[in-house]
Amino acid sequence: MKSLTILGSTGSIGTSALKVVGRHPDRFTVKCMTCATNIDLLAVQIKQFKPDMVAVLDEQCADRLSKLLSGRFCPEILWGESGFICAAQWADSDMVLAAMVGAAGLVPALAAIDAGKQIALANKETLVMAGDIVMARAREKGVDILPVDSEHCAIFQCLQGNRKRDLKKIFLTASGGPFRTLAYDQFRQITPAQALDHPTWDMGAKISIDSATLMNKALEVIEAVRLFDVNVDQIQVVIHPQSIVHSMVGFKDGGIMAQLGEPDMMHAIAYAFSYPARVDLDLNFPDFAALSGLTFDNPDTNRFPSLGFACEACRRGGTLPAVMNAANEIAVDAFLKKRIGFPNIFTLIREVMDAHTCIDNPELSGIIEADRWAREKTQFLARHLHV
Repeated sequence: MKSLTILGSTGSIGTSALKVVGRHPDRFTVKCMTCATNIDLLAVQIKQFKPDMVAVLDEQCADRLSKLLSGRFCPEILWGESGFICAAQWADSDMVLAAMVGAAGLVPALAAIDAGKQIALANKETLVMAGDIVMARAREKGVDILPVDSEHCAIFQCLQGNRKRDLKKIFLTASGGPFRTLAYDQFRQITPAQALDHPTWDMGAKISIDSATLMNKALEVIEAVRLFDVNVDQIQVVIHPQSIVHSMVGFKDGGIMAQLGEPDMMHAIAYAFSYPARVDLDLNFPDFAALSGLTFDNPDTNRFPSLGFACEACRRGGTLPAVMNAANEIAVDAFLKKRIGFPNIFTLIREVMDAHTCIDNPELSGIIEADRWAREKTQFLARHLHV
């Protein structure tokens, strides 16, 4: 029986993870859960999975949750960053699923590593912001980091049984998002509702917008560099609208291995939870005969410059990846609140990256300060932007 902490239990990854647990209660148990403000759903999850402890965003959310659970099973309730850290280091948990959205997931993930927990990593921002620190800390503590992003899980699976030195190229697939074929002169008319309507994946709001801008794939490029210790030039992003091929690995002899499956995050989550074994998820295989085809194309980096931002940030290193990530988070939030237009997301990220004085080999405190600076800078520019 593997005991789990789910950081971000009410998000799309967290809810999929709990489906995996629900299908295999003989193999997995949940000791801790965290969420920000979705208290109603958390209360339902607590009733079903009965964790020992939960952590929420603030004291107000904690009070509301306590009232909802009055007269029922009630775990220990904590709040704030200290609560998230406590959940990440909970003594009775074997593995931590790091599925909090955005930069908020960095400190709890590091806390889990420091406590020697296995990490199932779904929060790509952790490696984007502080990949060198995170990977070095994991090696020091002897901690396994198992990727939960479908693309990185696919790469991880393709590398099983192969020698790392034979790896030549990683082909990172992307659906292309809902605006793959939309003319650039139509971008100003894009609404948040349209951007949230992903053609193949069911994801949370922030990740859905990132998919629409290809920033999700940009972050994944940096994550792949950190996870698999490769050069950014060894990674090629390939647009694959059907989302059946989750990613591919090319070897020096010209051979390519691909991992395929229906677009369902339970595949990657269950693989991380049960590695090196596999569990039965009772999910369908793709109906290949019914598919009109599997198609591939190059990304349009002119309409979607996010990939260029990521390559630049990766090559420059230092605090620039954290700044790019922070600018994106603030810009996406502004777009969702209809304060800026869709193409302004790119404009803001570009301006903030250009304005940043990069620090080489930063400590964690330097990364957090760069993150804070970038958020303030992006908020200022967004307020004064002529949309």
